[in-house]
Amino acid sequence: MNRLFAGFVLLIGLSLLFSCSKKTIVYQADGKMEDFSPVYTDYNYMSAKAKVVIEEESGKITRGSLNLRAKKDSVLWFIISPGMGMEAVRGLITQEKIQIKDRIGKEDVNLTFKEFEAVYGLKLSLDIFQNVLFANPPHEVDYKDRLVRVGKSFELTQVRDKVRYFSKVDVNYRKVSELVSNSLDDRGSLLASYATFQEIDAKPFPFEVLYKLAYQLPEGGQNTIINVEWTSVDPYSDPLSFPFKF
Repeated sequence: MNRLFAGFVLLIGLSLLFSCSKKTIVYQADGKMEDFSPVYTDYNYMSAKAKVVIEEESGKITRGSLNLRAKKDSVLWFIISPGMGMEAVRGLITQEKIQIKDRIGKEDVNLTFKEFEAVYGLKLSLDIFQNVLFANPPHEVDYKDRLVRVGKSFELTQVRDKVRYFSKVDVNYRKVSELVSNSLDDRGSLLASYATFQEIDAKPFPFEVLYKLAYQLPEGGQNTIINVEWTSVDPYSDPLSFPFKF
């Protein structure tokens, strides 16, 4: 599988902004969350662009741009370009599967989420992608979870489908500021650190994000670091197209 995609799959296991404005405003919290009530992002359709830097375990560094389109609870479509107008990777993620067209390495991916987990050791879903994009808690909170207030954060521990998720939810932003997830068999893990938030309609949205992920390839375990800076995001009420062909 293309290393660029391997990094990106967890990246968008990536923090997506939802903005009506191109102007960046640093979010300033004006109150503290007394009870656990995180802010969730709501949208129908959106498109977004970002700058990405991917650092591989071998020392290789890839810089490029990301174009993303989304329909809530339905589809994520993306293109990664290293520059000069060249398309490197095109992908489509739905409720059922992950499809990737690798135009450089020619190592295409067309797998259900269960098949992807069996090969790469990462348990993913469209819901997980969306929640990590928006700095939401990975799952809805229920009685099985552990939730405690520690200083300026709520610490939330959840176990779902043999994966442990540990989230710090900032009491001011009411968003996840740090997420660590590990499969209980130690085959894959993801760390997401949300450095800054942008104020959109008086609500916080992640703007700069650092991801660190570990996953399995045939030659052994791999580690990748991804830095993301979103540059523009636009919401739409009318449907967007999601062109994809193998």
